[in-house]
Amino acid sequence: MWFRRDLRLRDLPALSAAAQATNVVGLFVLDPAFDGAGLPRRAFLGAQLRELSEAMGGALVVRSGAPAKVVPQLAAEVRAGEVHVTRDFGPYGRRRDAAVAARLTADGRRLVGTSTNHAVAPGTVVKADGTPYAVFTPFARAWRASGWPPPGPQVDATWREVPGVDVPTVETGAMVAAGEHAAAQRWVRFLNDSVDAYAQVRNLPAVDGTSRLSAALRWGVMHPRQLLADIDPLGAHRVFADELAWRDFYADVLFRRPETAWSNVNARMDPLTVDTDERAVRRFDTWCRGETGFPIVDAGMRELATTGFMHNRVRMIVASFLTKDLHIPWQWGARHFMAHLVDGDLASNAHGWQWTAGTGTDAAPYFRVFNPTTQGRTYDPDGEYVRRWVPELRDVSGDVHDLGRRRPDDYPAPMVDHAAERVEALARYQRAMGR
Repeated sequence: MWFRRDLRLRDLPALSAAAQATNVVGLFVLDPAFDGAGLPRRAFLGAQLRELSEAMGGALVVRSGAPAKVVPQLAAEVRAGEVHVTRDFGPYGRRRDAAVAARLTADGRRLVGTSTNHAVAPGTVVKADGTPYAVFTPFARAWRASGWPPPGPQVDATWREVPGVDVPTVETGAMVAAGEHAAAQRWVRFLNDSVDAYAQVRNLPAVDGTSRLSAALRWGVMHPRQLLADIDPLGAHRVFADELAWRDFYADVLFRRPETAWSNVNARMDPLTVDTDERAVRRFDTWCRGETGFPIVDAGMRELATTGFMHNRVRMIVASFLTKDLHIPWQWGARHFMAHLVDGDLASNAHGWQWTAGTGTDAAPYFRVFNPTTQGRTYDPDGEYVRRWVPELRDVSGDVHDLGRRRPDDYPAPMVDHAAERVEALARYQRAMGR
């Protein structure tokens, strides 16, 4: 059983298939492709692997190297005829698995793919004529109609222990607890305390009103069908179910158009003028450090650097600021997010950035420019979130989002005039659209 984005033992069809054998070797490969990940991201993965190994009685085999080399080598070492995996629909995952399958086949072995990390597998939700959906709302309607299987039980596998390497321990700031048990506890708390009010509080970053299970879903600590089984996706909990539908929609778009991981979905936006000179690099670095002078933007960037997490509303605010106030390519921000977010998912990240940047699946989103001051006042009215992550502003009384003369000496002035940059952004988009 080659674990990847399915680091759990419950409700894991690939493991159920593998467990039909007499015994199973559980493997995780520390892929060099992960070397660029930030500290919180690597810390969460390490903690999760240790939790998984403990649940397996210490039997998880961790090895380092290119999967196309490591997986066939271990299969030959333990004389395994089959390597079982959860199917991966991402661009890199498909290339990696094809290379591993070819090597295994040459050795007289085979790679067996089962199920998916999504409620509905990418490529299966289609219109009546068999063509894919390009817009979310009709996709979500068909997604609900297609349904998904109920979650399965914990798999009772007989594990075979094989030497591996130690999982490195990375110390970092506060983050979501790892392990199936912790994720299940978090889910129960959300069901008891927050799910009914989710639609009202999900945009408030200072409030513990979201599930905070995005990392568990990204790494497969929980499967979305486990969540969907406990809620009413057509009624009171429809807004929460929509977030799971968005996850599947973006995975579907990326599966069909893998180039959109780093290229515009809407090719009409390719002529858009963006800034990439040395001044833009300096501005980008200022944004990354959370020193823009706009409190809600700086709070989000500092939360990300410290914890590997950022509230979704704040993700949209900081993305809008980068692309429409600083006129920097969305790809720069997307790469920064993927390096640092514990829950970084290529499809959701790339297409979420494009939604904000105005180059994605929305019909006409380019004129949506978030005012960071207004957004802060609306969604963090008491400034609790800002004061939590920007210590220079903790002693500032009153409106923390529009400081004026109350700006502390150790907090930077706004790096741009938002009103002027909004005008400039709209002019650039209109030129790109030929208007």
